[in-house]
Amino acid sequence: MAGQQKPENRTIAANRKARHDYFVIEAMEAGIELVGTEVKSLRMGQVNLKDSWVEIEDGELILHGMHISPYEKGNIFNRDPMRPRRLLMHRVQIRKLAQQIKLQGYTLIPLALYFKGSRVKVDLGLCKGKKNYDKRASIAERDAKRDIDRAMKAKY
Repeated sequence: MAGQQKPENRTIAANRKARHDYFVIEAMEAGIELVGTEVKSLRMGQVNLKDSWVEIEDGELILHGMHISPYEKGNIFNRDPMRPRRLLMHRVQIRKLAQQIKLQGYTLIPLALYFKGSRVKVDLGLCKGKKNYDKRASIAERDAKRDIDRAMKAKY
């Protein structure tokens, strides 16, 4: 079609703690199975990804620990805010992830939640945990970059 545009991605929530605690090896997109009142809460931005993780159970990706606040006007249709939610990916991709998790000791962490058109998508990261000295090095690197930027700005 001539006038068709690519759907715009609108970020709902980002898991900033994940990038601090893990090295992100690979990032990929997955769909998420939600009910109507959960989508309405997401549109209002009432979600927390901070302590969430993904497990592979019976060949399916299950997202644990994500909190979606109950929709105020949802009454009987509201679900448990902490319920496990199924993520949607192709079976081949799930098998590949399961192999990497099993053999290399990686973890699946949700990095961001966003709208792609009218659909809700999850940005999944295949991650490896950081040690404390890695975290300190990242903080020192970030501070050094900030100091350099300040010096460059003051110079001009």
